[in-house]
Amino acid sequence: MTLRADDVWFRYSGKSRWVVTGVSLSVEPGEVVGLHGPSGAGKSTLGRLLSGILRPQRGHVSADGRAPRPGRGTANPVQLVSQHALLSLDPLWKIRRSLAETGVGEDVLDGLDPALAPPALLDRFPHEISGGEAQRVNLGRALLADPRFLVADEITASLDPISQVEIWELVRAAVESRRIGVLAVSHDRPLLDAVAHRVLDFQDLVDAPSTPRGR
Repeated sequence: MTLRADDVWFRYSGKSRWVVTGVSLSVEPGEVVGLHGPSGAGKSTLGRLLSGILRPQRGHVSADGRAPRPGRGTANPVQLVSQHALLSLDPLWKIRRSLAETGVGEDVLDGLDPALAPPALLDRFPHEISGGEAQRVNLGRALLADPRFLVADEITASLDPISQVEIWELVRAAVESRRIGVLAVSHDRPLLDAVAHRVLDFQDLVDAPSTPRGR
């Protein structure tokens, strides 16, 4: 039960530079691993690779021994939670419908932790809630999919300090109660030192050659 990247390489087109170069890492259940690096380094691309949204040109990504596959419902064991929570929500759907997209029943929604989605928010549209509320909803939707792992990509970067603490307390509660493994991606090293069990530097993970070996 491990989320793994093994010698992963990725670029967006055949003639563009490699964004992820020879990265290997692992996240265990119940563990928060910080991934630190500057903006534009390739951390978010790696997060999309780990959640199955992108596929590597070289190397392998696996969760519990299988490649993550995104889609509606609860099939994907790796859920990505991004910084831009409002952009992750359909502007024409009420919050209730966005949460139900995971395939859960209405009774499950009504029993959702009110710290994630207060009942008063369920019948509002995304433009009617704050950024902090949207991120709680985004996190709640990911947890409703019953994941084994979360990739938390700069999830509190645009929030005020109080909201940051509240969101990370919710994440840590999920880690402890459900044994969910988390890759916390951020350029904020003090934040990662506070929330993660261990922190990796993205620049230490990338392979020195500019092209995969053998090419």
